[in-house]
Amino acid sequence: MAHAQMTPDDYCQDKAARSGSSFYYSFLFLPPERRRAITALYAYCREVDDTVDEATDPQVARARLDWWRGEIERLFAGDPQHPVTRALAPHLERCAIDRASLVAIIDGMQMDLEQDRYPDFEGLRLYCHRVAGVVGVLAAGIFGARNAGTLAYAEQLGLAFQLTNIVRDVGEDARKGRIYLPLEDLQRYGVPAHEILAARPSDRFVALMRFEAERARACYRQAFALLEPAERRAQRPGLMMAAIYARLLDEIERDGFRVLTHRTSLTPVRKLWLAWKTWVTGCPPRV
Repeated sequence: MAHAQMTPDDYCQDKAARSGSSFYYSFLFLPPERRRAITALYAYCREVDDTVDEATDPQVARARLDWWRGEIERLFAGDPQHPVTRALAPHLERCAIDRASLVAIIDGMQMDLEQDRYPDFEGLRLYCHRVAGVVGVLAAGIFGARNAGTLAYAEQLGLAFQLTNIVRDVGEDARKGRIYLPLEDLQRYGVPAHEILAARPSDRFVALMRFEAERARACYRQAFALLEPAERRAQRPGLMMAAIYARLLDEIERDGFRVLTHRTSLTPVRKLWLAWKTWVTGCPPRV
């Protein structure tokens, strides 16, 4: 479909559907207005992420991110140019989508241009906050969060999702010269960076990955503890994603953490089943 024939909402829907992401499955169950808002937010994140991932020249990527910073200013001035920001525009006030949060997501993507190693977990946490925690809080607002505890849950859940992504994508990131696993963790488990970059697994590497997976699971548990039962119904889309992501983490572990050479994923049918089951029960998954 040519962009000229697509509405901004169509553009975002197409972007989300083609990504094949787990997030897409949790959107399917939402009422239309909220579904349009979350799909626009997701498409925005994808656009900004692709700006960095697809640019071979860091200078070009920086220029594109600067364009997006300007576009956020245009959005809040009432003059968005891009289909994604035009789709976001009607939802800003009702869903509490603020300028600072949208800019923080760009800041997170910019970190990928500035650094490809993280000395410690605190540095990694800032990255996760910008690319995932902020998104989680915005999403919770779109789903209808009613209290501060729900926003704290959403921030923590975003961290858990990003840590799960990092575990899943170790090999893929290494092929791009990036290691998101904190260097202090590599040292603790005696795994030199060059072994990860060369995709050379070892028992030490498996022990390291088991530690990282457990850290992610602890974040899921902390997130669920912050979500009041009365808020669960509205926040079901996030819980659906959590069910899919937590199961993915289990599969990676069951597969022996072969993440340097394999990419573990769940089938669309399985994702849909996990999403539907969570939608019906409204309960956080067991992690």
